Amino acid sequence: MYRYDDYDRTLVRERVAQFRNQTERFLAGQLSVEEFRFLRVQNGLYIQRHAPMLRIAVPYGLLSSTQLRGLAHVARRYDRGYGHFTTRLNFQLNWPELPRVPDILAELAEVEMHAIQTSGNCIRNTTVDPLAGVGHREVADPRPWAEIIRQWSTLHPEFAYLPRKFKIAVSGGPDDDANVRIHDMGFQLVRRDDELGFRVWVGGGLGRTPILAQVINGFLPWQHLITYAEAVMRVYNRFGRRDNPFKARIKILVKALGAEEFARQVEAEWAHTKYGPATLTQTEVDRVSAYFTQPPYQTSLPATDGALDQARRNDKAFDRWVENSVHAHRVVGYVAVTLSLKAPGRRPGDITSEQLESVAGLAERFSFGEVRITQTQNIILPDIRCADLYLLWQELVHLGLATPATGLLTDITCCPGGDLCELANARSVPIANGIQALFTDQNTVEDIGELKLNISGCMNACGHHHVGHIGVLGVDKQGKEFYQVTLGGAWGMEAALGKVIGPSLAANDVPGAVSRIVEHYRSIRNPGERFIDTLRRAGVDGFKAEAYRNVSPAEQEREAVNA
Repeated sequence: MYRYDDYDRTLVRERVAQFRNQTERFLAGQLSVEEFRFLRVQNGLYIQRHAPMLRIAVPYGLLSSTQLRGLAHVARRYDRGYGHFTTRLNFQLNWPELPRVPDILAELAEVEMHAIQTSGNCIRNTTVDPLAGVGHREVADPRPWAEIIRQWSTLHPEFAYLPRKFKIAVSGGPDDDANVRIHDMGFQLVRRDDELGFRVWVGGGLGRTPILAQVINGFLPWQHLITYAEAVMRVYNRFGRRDNPFKARIKILVKALGAEEFARQVEAEWAHTKYGPATLTQTEVDRVSAYFTQPPYQTSLPATDGALDQARRNDKAFDRWVENSVHAHRVVGYVAVTLSLKAPGRRPGDITSEQLESVAGLAERFSFGEVRITQTQNIILPDIRCADLYLLWQELVHLGLATPATGLLTDITCCPGGDLCELANARSVPIANGIQALFTDQNTVEDIGELKLNISGCMNACGHHHVGHIGVLGVDKQGKEFYQVTLGGAWGMEAALGKVIGPSLAANDVPGAVSRIVEHYRSIRNPGERFIDTLRRAGVDGFKAEAYRNVSPAEQEREAVNA
């Protein structure tokens, strides 16, 4: 994985010293609240409902065992002994004390971590596929390209004050687990006549106005990754709206101009810099790629393992976990494994200091000391020998990280919501817990099959509810918490935005509505048909009728008027 050089170390340490001075000046009354707000957001510090929140960057979702232990340490010493992995591949501390935040940043710098550009109107943390480098279908490893983007965009003076925040994703292949279509700009690796390049997507984003990105360049040679990105950023920086924060994202500009006209303007801008100093060379790509070399895999491992097969036959719980949590690997004899942060009754994405330290140990024992963070708020150990799976599973059961739910209904993606976030209109976690409580039978969950359920506490959509097969959005109605239900969302290359099916529901009605929606699917599906396929075939009307079956007509009418 990438390791800091002297430039990185100097930059991050000087940034810590700068923010320490700014914090001390604020606490001494020398900076106003508004002056300090502008400075703190550039260092990932928010003021939330109950306490400050510090958002720590996990570039392209990759962590070493040393960094995991660093996160465990700061969570225990400066917070309440746990943290939260977000859908944007960041790690959040929800209870730090403001005077100690510079100390946290100083300790993070020692394990090559920071909070730079995790907030503010700048280029945020670049994300990639969770199986980058090991996925058996990827065109090329996206991590070196994401690192090149990180180095280019970090504290870039031209793009430090954009009209609004800007998110970039790099996808390694046709499956697009990086979800480029919901990002401001996405680069999807493709090959044309054996030449490597990118399909460029621009104008995606969720939030108040959800829009899927569109292709503005079908094949961009890799040499022009940065020159073309700069051209996109300059068009956006010049013409993006600054008069209205709700219309300031690049998706609004692309929609207003049309993708064809936006692409034309980018091409005109690009003509000035296409072969300029930012043009990538093979030497530079090789320099960065050298940090992402193949681990020392054992060669000639068998494709199947007799002991593993026997363990699966003898232990049904283990067999279920393998079926739901183990992913194909490009190297024979190895697999990738999801560690679930979706234990029933817990806040999705939360992890304790003890669990972080234990995962660090498991990464060193079984996975060459590396882990990945996913947009679905789980952890992946990317390089596990098949022969080690049973022992690893036993360890994960002890840690509470072996819930066999990956990709299933109970693998709920959920923001912290009103429990912590000052922007939230409603609580998210109790809704997630309430739904999980109705689906405790693993046979039923497995019979339901692939189903993405996403929950957001407000229109900022940190829970990505728009692209859940079933989405739940918290809304505030006269000081009370209600929830809209959407159906039909999807992500990856089949990305789609869910549609609201009717009036909002009271919190107590949401789990039951979800249960009836799911049961309707089970009653009308064809053999082998996924939830999203059945919904697209049958249409939404039957699902809507079931969702509201136990909600009184008077209640529906009242909520429809309020909506």
